[in-house]
Amino acid sequence: MKRILFLLSVIAVMLLPMAGVSAASSDFSERVSGMAEITAVRVNSGSDKIRIVVDASKPVRYTTMTLKNPDRVIVDIQGAWLSAKVKREIAVSSRFVNDIRIGQFNKNTVRLVVENKVGSSNYKIFPLTGGTVPGRVVLDFGNLSDSSKAVIAVPDVQQKPSTTGSSSVSTTKPTTPATSQTQESKPAVKPSDSSSTSSTQTTKPATTPVTKPSSSSSTEDIDGPAKEAAGTATDTGKDSSKNTGSNAGNTPAITDDTDADIAALTGLKGRKITIDAGHGGNDSGAIGPTGVMEKSVTLRIANELRRLLVADGATVYMTRTTDTEVSPKGANASDIEELQARCDVANNTKSDIFISIHMDSFSSGAAKGTTGYYYSLGSQRSRDLADKVRQGVIDQIGTQSRGTQSCNFYVVKHTDMPATLVEVAFISNPQEEQLLNSEEGIEKAAQGIADGIADYFG
Repeated sequence: MKRILFLLSVIAVMLLPMAGVSAASSDFSERVSGMAEITAVRVNSGSDKIRIVVDASKPVRYTTMTLKNPDRVIVDIQGAWLSAKVKREIAVSSRFVNDIRIGQFNKNTVRLVVENKVGSSNYKIFPLTGGTVPGRVVLDFGNLSDSSKAVIAVPDVQQKPSTTGSSSVSTTKPTTPATSQTQESKPAVKPSDSSSTSSTQTTKPATTPVTKPSSSSSTEDIDGPAKEAAGTATDTGKDSSKNTGSNAGNTPAITDDTDADIAALTGLKGRKITIDAGHGGNDSGAIGPTGVMEKSVTLRIANELRRLLVADGATVYMTRTTDTEVSPKGANASDIEELQARCDVANNTKSDIFISIHMDSFSSGAAKGTTGYYYSLGSQRSRDLADKVRQGVIDQIGTQSRGTQSCNFYVVKHTDMPATLVEVAFISNPQEEQLLNSEEGIEKAAQGIADGIADYFG
């Protein structure tokens, strides 16, 4: 009998830790219920700026603060918990940012600290919602533009700017391969009204609008034990300022730390957007090493992009929704007639913006990356649109930036609204061909373009 009692006592002692673990797990699940999970911190660094994206499982509210000695930008994401899979410190090699740290500041707040070299004027913070990542907070540091679109020089950077890569405001043609859109750079003038390709040829089934149906020296305790209340961090810096932001339906405050032109996303509801899937029908566009055709990739991205934009309330016009030409003449149309038909869709619907989707190509399979194009004599708004769409794609699919370039492509020259032609990636590159022939690649490319559009309308 004594032996049985002894064995029962041993078993009870062994079960006590398990009960404790179960209770702790239950307590954690209850505590984070309804909170946003911070799932990733993504960094993309270029010659002109560095972008940091914090991914969340739902739209989030946040506050920001700046500290000195050293210069830091702090973002406190409220009602959030940090996933264990997120790295707490991220090494960066940038002339704009020294260090990136993130941690659970208290039981309800995740704190991001960015030690930077750009001062108090050359960064932007704004939210993005929708798409495959429900909530995001975006931070840009570097050679940015103020609300008047003047380039702000970065003061006292400690390293020389890279001489490779292109600035986002460059008007120089790329030094690497010419794009696959040789047919679009042929025409120098718009067809005359007397030609058979007059802009009155507008009736296309695809133009029916689609709308949404009814380290170091900081003392912020970002990784310490959870505290009972927010705001208990201390700092030895001499200067600080705060502002708040949200992408959960409220307009972030416009302060000296947040540019007015992106302080709040106005949303896509009511925006009219024309999407042009490059090539189609008898025109396959470029063909990749394994036979993937440009016309197929662009159409898949365009259709997925339409779905995302409609879900956000935009009215979307498509130049084509199937593998066909756009001109009523079909395969008998000349290059100019086909290209003008695409412009007609946007012009006659009085769209707010025009997005032409393409894949780049070169004789060498080593060429890679994403390029944004705008008409060389076009508006600043076209350049802004091209830059933001290019950056959005890069953020999503991780391609190399080839900059934002001026061009003379027909479809961006002969549209009446801000327009961009984005070369998503090189179909002639085996890795990028494989990426854009996958469902994941298509979805991410479309999401990147959608992010760029949302950023533009901000």
